[in-house]
Amino acid sequence: MAKPIEFNLFAPYNKGAALIGSFSDWQEIPMEKGNDGYFRTSVELKDGVYKYKFRVQSNSWFFEPEQWVDVTDPYATDIDELSGKDDSVIHVKDCERITDTYVWQNDDKPLPADHELVIYELHVGDFSGGEDDPYARGKYKHVIEKLDYLSELGINAIELMPLKEYPGDYSWGYNPRHFFATESSYGSTAELKKLIDECHGRGIRVIIDGIYNHSEASAPLTQIDHDYWYHHEPRDPDNNWGPEFNYEHYDEKLEIHPARKFIGETIRFWIQEYHLDGIRYDAARQIANYDFMHWIVQEAKNTAGAKPFYNVAEHIPETTSITNVDGPMDGCWHDSFYHCILEHICGDTFDLERLKDVIDCKRQGFLGATNVVNYLTNHDHNHIMVELGNREIFDEEAFRRAKLGVAILMTAVGVPLIWMGEEFGEYKPKQPESSKIDWTLLGNDLNRSLFESYKGLTNLRKSNHALYTENIDFIHENPEAKVLAYTRWNDEGSRVVVIANFSENFLAGYHVPNFPSAGTWHEWTGNYDVESGDDGIITDLGPYEAKVFVWQ
Repeated sequence: MAKPIEFNLFAPYNKGAALIGSFSDWQEIPMEKGNDGYFRTSVELKDGVYKYKFRVQSNSWFFEPEQWVDVTDPYATDIDELSGKDDSVIHVKDCERITDTYVWQNDDKPLPADHELVIYELHVGDFSGGEDDPYARGKYKHVIEKLDYLSELGINAIELMPLKEYPGDYSWGYNPRHFFATESSYGSTAELKKLIDECHGRGIRVIIDGIYNHSEASAPLTQIDHDYWYHHEPRDPDNNWGPEFNYEHYDEKLEIHPARKFIGETIRFWIQEYHLDGIRYDAARQIANYDFMHWIVQEAKNTAGAKPFYNVAEHIPETTSITNVDGPMDGCWHDSFYHCILEHICGDTFDLERLKDVIDCKRQGFLGATNVVNYLTNHDHNHIMVELGNREIFDEEAFRRAKLGVAILMTAVGVPLIWMGEEFGEYKPKQPESSKIDWTLLGNDLNRSLFESYKGLTNLRKSNHALYTENIDFIHENPEAKVLAYTRWNDEGSRVVVIANFSENFLAGYHVPNFPSAGTWHEWTGNYDVESGDDGIITDLGPYEAKVFVWQ
């Protein structure tokens, strides 16, 4: 049985448009334009899968005036990339247009709140498979195979690098061409849903990396009417990755902001269709429009409904204005934390005030624990092992410093983020080509021991809610010995003290006087108890070592 299925194309200032597809032998089916700016036509279709495109008289300045061009549907949820033609694909079932037939299983499972998050950033293509794997992998289903590992590590959110369909089979995804379609080389839309569903079943939230600053150069909207949706040319040529959405442009006739309309529809679709729990907004500094960001964050939260939804800006260098009282975002990437901690564990510098500023983001003007996302590295930077190796620091010495880094990461004020492989000392330099994680490293004692440090400290966060707060006091500082100590606490009696030695000296019998309370403390990293008297505690501090004391 066939029923009419509507095809529509929003192109308000284009003169003509037609539909072509496998259902018409690629012959033109005329489309009528309504007063709302949409071209429409209906086609009788039985259940099945069909390919189609729109043929439009383009208004883009790089074509001849009113030249006819064939464009992919900007709203297509599936793209046939293999043909090289980027055909839009429509799935019809029970006489309705559908994305897929996936049935969600775990929507009722409780998920952690924003302040409880430990985020794991991964690239689907590079996360699975590797040296010990005879199969070329890197798909959603292979991430599912690693969820037991991630649960053991103790993370409770994954941040997926961009998933929107990009040209070719390998990319970091910051060149999205099709905003409603998922990257086909990673698997089907149903397989992505299964990954998200399996995460939810384990209490893991899923955040996606969203690109709303720009699109890839030949994205459909650029072909239809470039300057209706985009700035005519880059505003900052040094930081330009493709045509930039123009969120200022207002269409008075239709009373809409065209770029906002499109991106709003994109975000609502992804949250409804894929049950997401948060978005990282790439290049927020280049978007440079707080008005738009306020609106889009509100759209995202309204769509997500009652469940927690975390909106994080990548605004580099960071600024408090993007996340404080009147700022649009819940949090932002804390890039000064990365630079400062890296320089200190590498021994490049020692600056107590800078250290205190990044460990307690309130000193920089941030308001609370969810306003910053801290990291020792991310996809944009080398792994710590590479940075240490570049300074001729290797083996046990390097792993010791990495452990110092993770102790600070997991106990500083803010939400910690781990870049894939960092937790066991992956050492490949950052590169644009495919760079699979080397899972065989986990077979080495040093790598496994670093993994255990990460695991222990992620679990400390879950068991000790002092680390969920913005409460922090710096109780001891010694610039000569390069030692800093701080305490974290909450109102329920949880307490943690961190003592960090940023020098290459072994400090035997080191005295930290003003401990928060006398009594028994448990040293978390080494698993032993220490008594604190009224005059504090005495402990041995290894070179580049942090001790983490937990009130019993």
